[in-house]
Amino acid sequence: MRLKAQLEREWRFLKGLNRTLKRVKTIAPDSPNLLCDDLQAAVTAWRDRPALTFEGKTISYGEMDAIANRYAHWAKSLNLRRGQTVALFMPNRLEYFPIWYGLSKVGVITALINNQLAGAPLLHCLNISGASHVIVDAETSPVFEGVKSQTERHMQQWVLGAAHGDQRDLVQALKSCSQLPPDRSVREDMTARDTCLFIYTSGTTGLPKAARITHLRAQLYMRGFAGSTGATDKDRVYVTLPLYHATGGLCGLGAALLNGGSAVIRKKFSASHFWEEVAAEGCTMFVYIGELGRYLVNGPPGAADTAHKVRLAFGNGLRADVWAELQQRFHIPEVLEFYGSTEGNVSMFNFDGRVGAIGRAPKWLRNRFNIRLVQFDVEAEAPVRSVSGFCVECGPGQIGECLGKIGGDARSEYSGYVDKAASDKKILRDVFEKGDAWFRTGDLMKTDIDGYFYFVDRIGDTFRWKGENVSTSEVAERLSAVPGVAEANIYGVEVPETDGKAGMAGLVVDEAFDLKAFGDHVARELPPYAQPVFLRLLPAIETTGTFKYRKLDLVADGFDPGRIKNPLFYKDPTKGYVKLTKAGYAKILAGGVKL
Repeated sequence: MRLKAQLEREWRFLKGLNRTLKRVKTIAPDSPNLLCDDLQAAVTAWRDRPALTFEGKTISYGEMDAIANRYAHWAKSLNLRRGQTVALFMPNRLEYFPIWYGLSKVGVITALINNQLAGAPLLHCLNISGASHVIVDAETSPVFEGVKSQTERHMQQWVLGAAHGDQRDLVQALKSCSQLPPDRSVREDMTARDTCLFIYTSGTTGLPKAARITHLRAQLYMRGFAGSTGATDKDRVYVTLPLYHATGGLCGLGAALLNGGSAVIRKKFSASHFWEEVAAEGCTMFVYIGELGRYLVNGPPGAADTAHKVRLAFGNGLRADVWAELQQRFHIPEVLEFYGSTEGNVSMFNFDGRVGAIGRAPKWLRNRFNIRLVQFDVEAEAPVRSVSGFCVECGPGQIGECLGKIGGDARSEYSGYVDKAASDKKILRDVFEKGDAWFRTGDLMKTDIDGYFYFVDRIGDTFRWKGENVSTSEVAERLSAVPGVAEANIYGVEVPETDGKAGMAGLVVDEAFDLKAFGDHVARELPPYAQPVFLRLLPAIETTGTFKYRKLDLVADGFDPGRIKNPLFYKDPTKGYVKLTKAGYAKILAGGVKL
């Protein structure tokens, strides 16, 4: 029985891998075939089939292409040339994907700006895009108005809605633009190495960086997921993630549109409406990221929980403690977890559904993957080098940083960020031999003997306390299992005259939470060095648009009751968790409390 299960697992892995490689093997950096050519071929094949649905309105492939063509001709009318940039600052809507698809037909780059940004972060993203035109709607126009006087260059604002003052009416401008494709010669001499999009990092630890997404990289995303998901023209993908992010905007749409299927796009994620919409729209797949799965399992039971046709959920960041419950409660036959970074050259899939694994690179296929784990010094925040000067590869069970070897082929090429200095900082040289170059993912992982990879933590999130490394991800997973704990965000805080950083947990709790029971669970399930020293009860945990926890402000607040209004507790060595007062805080700073 064990051998049979192993053979079935290997068969599923190889089947998924072959499906994926078959779709990406013809992609080449110097090819004149661009992403818009892939999409144009899909339009030709399935012109009359439904492509996109948004808020009750559905458009066909042909109608989607006609919208895209209008934007292409609009860009030409402004004398925008290949390599120039237009900023797209809008929430999810029906036109979102056709806009950048259309601009790519004339070689214009689209900077996909996070529509949740405002103030300094928004200004930063607009400035580094280099755009002289920005597309907004009624929701984002007032936000742009708040920063437009501070932009480094004049940015003409085009509004999908009522225009005022120096704004221009984009709807009116598009009426005079042709619905026919622009001549192919307009992008003559362009190759897949040319830039298609700027997609920004989440900015969880600082200002976002603009990743340069070439046509090649976008093709890898879209074609890769068209293959890995096994999608067909009968599939309907529910996309509730922001389209400014690669997982929703490229992976999710690629699975649908390059196979003749369709995508149902929602303006933003809603746990309370998720399953009823999935069922009503006849969706067969959905794409997830981050904590989306936890929000679903934390929701109340509903009649639509299992009254749907979903056969596959695919995405990244599904925590092991949520995975099994998500599948069982909502009757999801398969989960396809993957790992990848927007700007990097590392990608892998967990084709056979091993719970908790982010991907697999078995030893017998080692040379087909450009991925290696190297030993890492958490305190120095740098890979360990031996006396030879080279890095030391991790064995099964050892935690290390994941690297991707940089090469000249489509799958190993590194396009980096718009900022060259930021790009260079992500490259590690002379790793295993003189002159080699590897992309640093910034993620700590471990493997098992079967070649499965498991995410451990983000570098900078892992911290040392009492001479031991503490993984925030692993601690959060243990704490989330405590009754009454809805969410847990773990980080390290500085304590004067102590070794390393003390663990602190920001918790969202409900009426079932009991402080003593929580303390008992912590003492039982975690080693002493990993037990949170401080607790902070939060009404909600702030996240990015892709459900990644923000930690910067929490770390800055530390454990000071003078600046924190939420309930605070610390772990007394004899009493367990007790309330942290200003007097207690002063005593800790003076070294009067043993932590």
